[in-house]
Amino acid sequence: MQKEKQKQQATDMLHGPLVGKMIWFALPLAFTSVFQQLFNAADVVVLGQLVSMNAMAAVGNNTPIVSLLVALLVGLALGANVVIAQRLGGGNAKHARRAVHSGIMLAAVIGVLLMLASELLADRLLTALLVPAEVLPDAETYLRIYLLGIPAMALYNFEAAVLRGYGDTKKPLLALIAASLLNIILNLAAVLLLDLGTAGVAAATTLSNFVAALVLWHFLRQDHGVVKVERKLLVFTAQELREIIRIGLPAGIQGALFSLSNLLIQTSINSLGADAMAASSAGFIIEALIYSFTNAIGQTVTTFVGQNFGARNIPRCCRITRVGMIIGACFAIASGTAAVLLDRQLLRLFTAEEAVIALGTVRILYVSGLVLPSGFLEVLSGALRGFGSSMPPAVISLVTICGSRVVWVYNVFDATHDFGMLMLVYPISWALTALLLAFVYEFYRRHLLQTYPRSLFPT
Repeated sequence: MQKEKQKQQATDMLHGPLVGKMIWFALPLAFTSVFQQLFNAADVVVLGQLVSMNAMAAVGNNTPIVSLLVALLVGLALGANVVIAQRLGGGNAKHARRAVHSGIMLAAVIGVLLMLASELLADRLLTALLVPAEVLPDAETYLRIYLLGIPAMALYNFEAAVLRGYGDTKKPLLALIAASLLNIILNLAAVLLLDLGTAGVAAATTLSNFVAALVLWHFLRQDHGVVKVERKLLVFTAQELREIIRIGLPAGIQGALFSLSNLLIQTSINSLGADAMAASSAGFIIEALIYSFTNAIGQTVTTFVGQNFGARNIPRCCRITRVGMIIGACFAIASGTAAVLLDRQLLRLFTAEEAVIALGTVRILYVSGLVLPSGFLEVLSGALRGFGSSMPPAVISLVTICGSRVVWVYNVFDATHDFGMLMLVYPISWALTALLLAFVYEFYRRHLLQTYPRSLFPT
């Protein structure tokens, strides 16, 4: 009976109409990402409203570093997502279970190593970002405490990837809702009751990350399907580990490249002063909420394409990508338009400073308002990863994201020293990346359709 219930909870990606299934699969993913962003948003709001603008700016200066670490973990976890999806699509439950346990073990090792490395480099990273002296003590305090939660973040992201590969996006959402509510309560208690300031807020976030990981661990231990985690099976399996790393590492590098280029942009923002720093802190959170929806469509396409590629149903993989492009465009246009129309109201949630709000509206207009190309590149990258080809998106990102942003910062921004001109680099780099990914995807599409004849599958 429980096994039957478990089957009903997983989405059937191999048969039937796509639009409804993809939307219902993506929505929990999007809201999961939203609640992940609420961790950072809660920190910024509490510190900005109840402590000081410098405390708020301290969190904002850490955002690119945190984003880099999260992007690396999410990308690596995508490897487990794809491998599990492909094994299940091909009807190979035994190897899917091996991938589940190899992924969990990999998360534990990576989490600890990444925590140790980032703790050692914390002060150097903040120095490289040119964090102002008045903000630096709070920024370093926040970062060092936050980094203690990296093992929990690694475990949560791999656990969520395991469940996504199986077709379950609801449990990761439930875990994040519980952890986000706890984070808000602990933030307020740390500031209002214990007067711990930045350190208390960072500790609350770290503790909440561990709660999210433990909730998903409980779900996986209680599962009765392929994704049930058993301690005796928690070992590395060479074949599955190689595949997870082969797909996940380039995806992690791609995400890290986005974040590394954001570090360069953050350094330029810091050169414009505290108002620009605070405005970007608030604007980034709004953008991250929008990105949650476009990224959710990309992850949905990855999982759906992964299972159907495992079943070698290439025409359905192509339809999944087309549907994903349409849904992603609708999400991007709707959310970007809403952000632009409500820009001042949204920014007032973070600060009452008019100078900060004025700069924040510029960032929202140029970044959130022009987010459509980002939606396209997420879907195209997702489709290629679903095919098991994770390297092309990473290489393209290196050239177009990092390359164009470096050129823009050291030429256009250096010449103008204007906040708005700096923000324009985001949509321009997204558009270049999406264009190149479209050419690569079309090559893969034609090659795979020739390799696996269309006549083998229903239309």
